[in-house]
Amino acid sequence: MSTVKIKNVTGSTATPAPGLLGSLVAQYLGVLRNERGASVHTLRAYERELNSFARAIHTQLGNDVRPDAIGHTAIRAYLGELYQRGLSKASAARALAAIRSWFRWLARSGHVQQNVASLVATPRLPKHLPRVPSIEQLNRVVDSITDSDASWPARDTVIFELLYGCGMRNAELTDLDLADIHWANDVILVRGKGQKQRYVPLGDAAAQALRAYLTEREARLNAQRKSSGALLLNLHLRGTGRLSTRSVARIVKRIAVERGLPSDVHPHTLRHAFGTHLLAEGADLRAIQELLGHERLSTTQRYTQLTTAQLTVVYDRTHPRAR
Repeated sequence: MSTVKIKNVTGSTATPAPGLLGSLVAQYLGVLRNERGASVHTLRAYERELNSFARAIHTQLGNDVRPDAIGHTAIRAYLGELYQRGLSKASAARALAAIRSWFRWLARSGHVQQNVASLVATPRLPKHLPRVPSIEQLNRVVDSITDSDASWPARDTVIFELLYGCGMRNAELTDLDLADIHWANDVILVRGKGQKQRYVPLGDAAAQALRAYLTEREARLNAQRKSSGALLLNLHLRGTGRLSTRSVARIVKRIAVERGLPSDVHPHTLRHAFGTHLLAEGADLRAIQELLGHERLSTTQRYTQLTTAQLTVVYDRTHPRAR
């Protein structure tokens, strides 16, 4: 007889780790979802990392191990195992971040006396500035989307206008509903990480692209006698009709490459460009932080890059002692 898999707290059918550790992982995922409003992407990542860690600990210390028996040496050994599997330092750092967060909750809940994961050093990662296309390159791409490189030009133009013009994350973009476009105030309501909400300005170019797309959107829905509250629809109106993040990534890459941009361009590249180009033109860093929905200013600083020449221009234009 085949085993029927039951959906777990994240909605997936992945087999959780057994025993007490598996139960505590499931409880923590429930806290992340119900109390902290973690996104589906965060939940699935933590589910994967923590269940993998729990299974490794069972192999190291036995199936009956309790969380208070796990020391920092066991966590270090697990990171070593990840390296042996060929995972990168970045992947190991993500795994350690999930383990630290779990142990922090275990300590607050009384399951362990201290967060031993905090004693494990984070793998040192190389610092890479995000490589972003220039203002001219992106304007050329957005202004020239046609039938030759787009399956639905009006919709795909909106994708570029909102990713680059508003600095949205891919998931934020695909989660947009028609009701989130506040035409009277020229803003868009965006739901970010942790269910945090922010308003971003709706620029003239994006508004014009949206109006053109919405006319076609309504015609397609009427032709198939369907309805949907989702702003961005998939081409054949499958399922709920909502466009997926995977499809957005595919659309962005195809159009960008057709217009001569590097093959590593993806939706987050346009978000990087949004922050970088605003700062290059003299925008205040804290304003960019609000527009991007960053909790910490240090995160915003990592999203931006400026040449010495650009910094000099901004200084000369804005500082009273420069004139």
